[in-house]
Amino acid sequence: MAGRIRRSDIDEVRTRVNIADVVGDYVTLKSAGVGSMKGLCPFHDERSPSFHVRPQVGFYHCFGCGEGGDVFTFLQKMDHMTFAESVERLAARIGYALQYEDGGPAVDQGNRRRILAANEAAEAFFRAQLATPEAEPARRFLGERGFDAIAAERFGVGYAPNAYDAVGSHLRAKGFTAEEILAAGLQGQGDRSPYDRFRGRLIWPIRDTTGATLGFGARRLLESDKGPKYLNTPETPVYHKAKVLYGLDLAKRDIARGKQAVVVEGYTDVMACHLAGVTTAVATCGTAFGGDHITMLRRVMGDTENADTTQLGEVIFTFDPDEAGQKAASRAFADEQRFAALTFVAVAPDGLDPCDLRLERGDEAVRQLVSTRRPMFEFMIRRQLDQFDLETVEGRVAAVRAAAPVVARIRDRALSSGYVRQVAGWIGVDTADVQRAVTAASRTPSPADARGPRPPSAPDRAPSGPQAAAAVPDPSGGPASRPGEYAAGGVPAAPAIGLAQLPNDPVTRLERELLMALLQHPEDVPRETAQRALATAFSQPALATVRDALIAAFEHYGTAHWARMVSEEAPGAFAPLVTQLAIAPLPVRDDHVAEYCAGITTSLIERDLLRRKAELLGALQRTDQVADPTRYRDLQTQLMTIEAERRRVRGDL
Repeated sequence: MAGRIRRSDIDEVRTRVNIADVVGDYVTLKSAGVGSMKGLCPFHDERSPSFHVRPQVGFYHCFGCGEGGDVFTFLQKMDHMTFAESVERLAARIGYALQYEDGGPAVDQGNRRRILAANEAAEAFFRAQLATPEAEPARRFLGERGFDAIAAERFGVGYAPNAYDAVGSHLRAKGFTAEEILAAGLQGQGDRSPYDRFRGRLIWPIRDTTGATLGFGARRLLESDKGPKYLNTPETPVYHKAKVLYGLDLAKRDIARGKQAVVVEGYTDVMACHLAGVTTAVATCGTAFGGDHITMLRRVMGDTENADTTQLGEVIFTFDPDEAGQKAASRAFADEQRFAALTFVAVAPDGLDPCDLRLERGDEAVRQLVSTRRPMFEFMIRRQLDQFDLETVEGRVAAVRAAAPVVARIRDRALSSGYVRQVAGWIGVDTADVQRAVTAASRTPSPADARGPRPPSAPDRAPSGPQAAAAVPDPSGGPASRPGEYAAGGVPAAPAIGLAQLPNDPVTRLERELLMALLQHPEDVPRETAQRALATAFSQPALATVRDALIAAFEHYGTAHWARMVSEEAPGAFAPLVTQLAIAPLPVRDDHVAEYCAGITTSLIERDLLRRKAELLGALQRTDQVADPTRYRDLQTQLMTIEAERRRVRGDL
């Protein structure tokens, strides 16, 4: 068994990797002030961004749920991998060759990495098979739908041979075990031996936002195949169908840039949209569009509740006009209010899906489908009205009652009032009649309400500066951070200390912001000045403990490892506080950072000198000049020295 990864290599990978780039594969980040970026937290559902990343110090922290750490911690929590696996993935990302303590290769830390490797090898195998004579039905299927070899290559489309053990034998020859192939869902266990899950089918790789292949979708081609039309990878340690969107790896950049996502119903629809220029299209994989998919899209879009109305994103759903499509529309509408973005529905003429629309009418028709989308509320109201004969009194009354619950769900009062008038016009009744029905419907819980309240929202703005301590929610939430819980070995765990637990008086704010300046911008505070500031007395006990950790790690001051070394020196319960101090936005503009750091350092040193001056003046008043002239002169000398230092500090910093 190979040894552990060398510590020097771990530090080197951490230094070379930009944490913002890694986090950006999962979350859309925007500038949040001096050296800070923020986005929607990937660890809890929120409508306003409270998740901060500071690339310069290599840390992230969510001021909503308390999750925080470095780039390795982020990957461990996001992709459920071990520490060694996270190091190895990032090393591979930057092309860095890791060394191990015994000089050997990587340790197999669980099966996640092996499953991903097996999927990658299987994808390459399937793609190669698409060029074989046996794959003629697959190539014909693609050609009949307007996809050539270049399109197949772009989307990684392949072919699974119609054989009992083709992919299994190929992977075993590459060193994968039967257990690993089964765990990846590439084979199933038969009565006597494993068998290929996908046989004689067209194959699409399903990837995460980083491009790693998590599983596959397979389309039936042969009449002899009695299985379902579409067959997907079963649930595995890496593939969860409710938490993946096909095409998101290709669409994420344009979704983030244009703040638009187009949700279609199938793999070929995604291909058709992208080839037609609608490069924000994604699709679910064998399951209905649900809450986890919403969370994924909102993070990529940066879909925040407090966004300016001119910057609201768009989520456009395409539905087939058949019964299944109508049910899908109803499910999407049930979750509509979980988006801050505006939601729309696009239904192609003659009930064509995007793939058939492109095939029959060209790329422009697909683009036109998206550009002529209708608001989700209008679509759902029209669906209700279509069920009734509006030429009769009974039909009009029933239509009002059916449309009222839909209008009652509109949170925007101005928009709700507009739809009340619109519905009245569509049906041909008085606006007051519709308003009364809407008011009555608003008193009756909707099916969505019956499922329980939406997850709590974070504050509209991530707290910063002097108000941070009072505004930031309690971040303590780790497995060993709550009172009454226990750490390893049965020892009661100390409660984690966070910014939210600190008082917000002027003295505490001054001490807190000094530590933030030293952790985040050591380049703007000379070493000697920093040492002088850290030598001052701190009145807030938790911050004094962090100050001691800074002193203990001071040999690393200004290096790439500075903040991390301070975190390692701090007692376990104080590590989250170090992370928050290294992440929390400074209350200053980018072009005034150096001035701010100098000012906050000067203020703390002056405060300490003023305290010492007051103590010396008190001692001087208590000293009898006649009885103890030596001590009296010594106190006067110290006072003069302190006063000179105060003038120097004011002039030099």
